[in-house]
Amino acid sequence: MKASLVQIGNSRGVRIPKAFLEQAGLRDEIEIEVRGSQVVIRPANHPRAGWDESFAAMAARSDDKLLLDQPGLSKWDESEWVW
Repeated sequence: MKASLVQIGNSRGVRIPKAFLEQAGLRDEIEIEVRGSQVVIRPANHPRAGWDESFAAMAARSDDKLLLDQPGLSKWDESEWVW
């Protein structure tokens, strides 16, 4: 598909068809970069996306328990640490 650049203030822009936006998963926030002679547009990266679902799944498997016998204390805390 060919498209034309349009004037937007002091910049230029391109209109992206709705079907393209939906297929690529582009919403309000995007990341944009130049790779050689290409402009790459992709959905914004959210580092903590999906954490809520992961934590809920861990809780359902009872995999969210503390690893230490006593919260906050380990053998190192009891014998090595100087308060």
